[in-house]
Amino acid sequence: MKTFDFDVNQSLQTLEGVDWGEPTYDSSLVIDCHRLRRVALKDFTDDDLARMIVQQIGLPYLVPMALEAMRQRPCSSGELYFGGTLLSAVLSLDANFWSSHPKLARAAFNVIEGLPARIASLQDFECVGVQDVLDELSPVFLRRAGFVNP
Repeated sequence: MKTFDFDVNQSLQTLEGVDWGEPTYDSSLVIDCHRLRRVALKDFTDDDLARMIVQQIGLPYLVPMALEAMRQRPCSSGELYFGGTLLSAVLSLDANFWSSHPKLARAAFNVIEGLPARIASLQDFECVGVQDVLDELSPVFLRRAGFVNP
């Protein structure tokens, strides 16, 4: 496993120093996000990463983990989502996030730059979803992250 500049044995709640308490809204998504804030990051699945990133929770911790997951398993799909969901979650982040985290933007650029060759060599059915996400969202990411002019 890659070494991060934070302890993956810790939860978001511990790393951020904020306890959200119990959910006050009866929604499975809200309940799950509250639960995941208490889970050690090393125990997150790709589905967990995608769910939290889409909700923009814990991004400075979860985006590096998502990028590493995509490096290791470019076409993975979880139990709930299709191949490419994690990639879609990361590439859909807004320009404010990327401008505030230029090192992560560069790391994301490096991952997506290498994905086409990797997924072509894997010949995995799940890679079709990843290629579709790349085709659709790479240009959006490149603009938002400042790699090309709008």
